[in-house]
Amino acid sequence: MPKLRSISEKTWSKVSLTTLLTGLASLSVLLTSTILLTASYQSKKQSLMDTTLSLNLSNANKMSHTVDSLFISMRNSLKYSASLFMAIDDMGEDEIDRKLELMRNSSNYFNSIILVNEKGLVSNVSPQAVGTKGKFISGKAALEALAAKESYVSEPYTTSSTGRLIVFMSEPLFDKHGVYRGVIGGTIYLQQNNVLHMIFGDTARDDDGSYFYMVGSDGHLLYHPDQERLGEDVTANKVVQKLIQGRSGQEQVVNTKGVRLLAGYSTVPANGWGVVVVSPFSVMYEQLIRHIMTMLLYTLLPFAVLMVAVVLLARGLAKPFVSLADLVSHIGTDKFELPERKQHWNREADLLTEAISLALTDLKRQTDQLTLDAITDPLTGLLNRRTFESIMHEWTQEGTPFSIIVLDIDRFKAINDTYGHQAGDEVLKYIADTVSSSVRLQDVCCRYGGEEFVLLLHLCSAQEAHMVAEGIRASLMKSTSPVSKPITVSLGIAQYPLHSPSPDELFRLADQALYKAKETGRNRAVIADTVVAQRKL
Repeated sequence: MPKLRSISEKTWSKVSLTTLLTGLASLSVLLTSTILLTASYQSKKQSLMDTTLSLNLSNANKMSHTVDSLFISMRNSLKYSASLFMAIDDMGEDEIDRKLELMRNSSNYFNSIILVNEKGLVSNVSPQAVGTKGKFISGKAALEALAAKESYVSEPYTTSSTGRLIVFMSEPLFDKHGVYRGVIGGTIYLQQNNVLHMIFGDTARDDDGSYFYMVGSDGHLLYHPDQERLGEDVTANKVVQKLIQGRSGQEQVVNTKGVRLLAGYSTVPANGWGVVVVSPFSVMYEQLIRHIMTMLLYTLLPFAVLMVAVVLLARGLAKPFVSLADLVSHIGTDKFELPERKQHWNREADLLTEAISLALTDLKRQTDQLTLDAITDPLTGLLNRRTFESIMHEWTQEGTPFSIIVLDIDRFKAINDTYGHQAGDEVLKYIADTVSSSVRLQDVCCRYGGEEFVLLLHLCSAQEAHMVAEGIRASLMKSTSPVSKPITVSLGIAQYPLHSPSPDELFRLADQALYKAKETGRNRAVIADTVVAQRKL
């Protein structure tokens, strides 16, 4: 009986140990895959958040700069118009009305323009349909503007006469003797087509759910994809509170509707407004899910094979698994380095360790590739060649008309040879800044390579692109470069689909036009198939 009990205990002990080893080995593999997926998920999540926040802040800065420039232009337009009315006593009613109508229609800055005398009487208005001519102003904003006797911009308010939500800008009127004669003012109808809709209407909301909005200095919505929300008080939003304080930045926020967003925000110096560009968290999570599914697709088969191998080779592999578990324990962070692989005495365990090392090496290679696939050029901050080619192919597939400008710096090698490569880098950044400030938000600026840049002008003809190219060329010649001498460029232009429906052929034609510009003396812009002689500035 003692002998039988001993055999039974020995058999039980043997089976339990095999099961335990198999279970432990299997659990190690499962934990390895879980840790890898978790680490990849966290790393990708942080990368997406940082990229989205940076892009949103960059877009918010560009938009705030656009609005700032717009309001400066509007202010200058009003000042110029005010100077025209210094001799208002010598003008007839019809002449004044014509000037107001011309001012409103020529700039499209304002939905309506009014003249108010020093007593608060609306003497003239354009368009006449506004119906306030001959009436005394009663609104708080108009009265403040009249009393200020200086430049004035109101907060958004609803007029009592028309019920419109408007912003009112004004400039004081003085006659030729310096006597105060009232104000000339322009209104922007926030809930109707206005200059903001003309500039930003097509870019207010992206297909991925990202959108932007503008708030006044008092925290009320001035521009939003949902026009029903215009005029809404959103001061409870933390981002809006920071904009009211004149701060710009980027952060994760929860909006007034309880939705989590990634926001970039920037103030507008000219009027104290703020621009906010936001992307919902849900979009980022959708990208993360696709990333995890891709990871599973790549790792499912190797780990399935590995699991079978572990079950078959579990017996006798306890000691080699110590080093394998140590390797797994070090991959829970976002970044890890694979140690130098050591040979195991057991051939099967050595093969298993090699398989895991290969899987981890493949994962690390994929993670590094994500970093290398960044969309921007590190020196200039412009989009890189890969992104340019992707966008151009996308536009041609969609059939979207556009023009391409290929720009090359004239005698760039001489700049590097004379001033050094560091100065050459500064010149490249200077060119990139000039090009970026010369195009619209919907246009694309890329550094193609070396001293060559490429612009994609959305919904733009070759002739319009030629005007843009000439503007860039003139700006570079008139401004001071990092090497204290004018920089000249040569530019080639082609239009899709006028010159070619093929993106590769279109680029080749624009490049040929660039070389034509080089061959005919440099410092000029040439349209494909057409030699456009340009007089140097």
